Amino acid sequence: MPVDAPTGALRVLPMGEAALLVEVVDIDSVLDLHAVLASLVSAGEGVWAGVDELVAGARTLLLVTRPATDLDALSRALGGLPVPRQRHLRDAHQRGDGPVVEIPVDYSGADLAEVARLTGLTPTEVIAAHTGTPWRVGFGGFAPGFAYLVGGDPRLTVPRRTEPRTRVPAGSVGLAGEFSGIYPRSSPGGWQLIGTTKVALWDEQRDPPALLLPGTTVRFVAEGS
Repeated sequence: MPVDAPTGALRVLPMGEAALLVEVVDIDSVLDLHAVLASLVSAGEGVWAGVDELVAGARTLLLVTRPATDLDALSRALGGLPVPRQRHLRDAHQRGDGPVVEIPVDYSGADLAEVARLTGLTPTEVIAAHTGTPWRVGFGGFAPGFAYLVGGDPRLTVPRRTEPRTRVPAGSVGLAGEFSGIYPRSSPGGWQLIGTTKVALWDEQRDPPALLLPGTTVRFVAEGS
C-alpha cells in the first residue's frame, strides 16, 4: 500500500485498497491532470490499464482501480508525469480543443435582478456576461449530472442565497461564488437562479449518462438570440 507520497506538484494519498487520491493546487491543475490521465487510461498501457475511473474534485483527482492493481507502481507513475505535457494540454483547451456543449437558456430566473444588483450590472449585462465567456466543467457533485462550471466572466462571482430554497426546479441555471451550474433534477438549493434550460444533464440511457464531463467546454446561448 503506498504512503503519503509528494511527487513534485502532486501529493498522492492512499484511499483504501483500490484507489489513490491526488491533491493539486487548484481546479486548473485538476483539469490538466485529468486530461493527461484520461489519455493514458484510454490507451490502457502498463500500470494505467488498472485504472477503472477518474473522479475530479475542486483540488483533487481520485483514481479508482481494478482488483489486483499495483498501487505502489501507480503512485510512482503519477510522480513521473511530465509537467510540460500538462501545460500543453491546458493551452490546447484554451484554444478551444476538446468537446464543446451548447446550452440554450431562457434567462428569466428568479434571482436575475438580484444578481444584477450584486454585480452592479444590468440584467441584460448579466446575460451577456454569462453567454459571452465559455465555461468549462471543473468537476461533478451534489447530484447525478450536476457539474461545477468554472472560468466564466469574473464579474459574475456572487454569494449563495442567505436562505436556500426548499425546491429548485430541474433545469435551473444558477451562480454561486465563482461557479455556474445547472440543476439536473428538482432539489433544494441555494444558488442564485438566472435562467432555465430544457437540456437533459443526466440520462441513464446515454453513455456516459452525464452530459457534462470534466474538461468539457460549455457555451450558454440565450434563447431567441
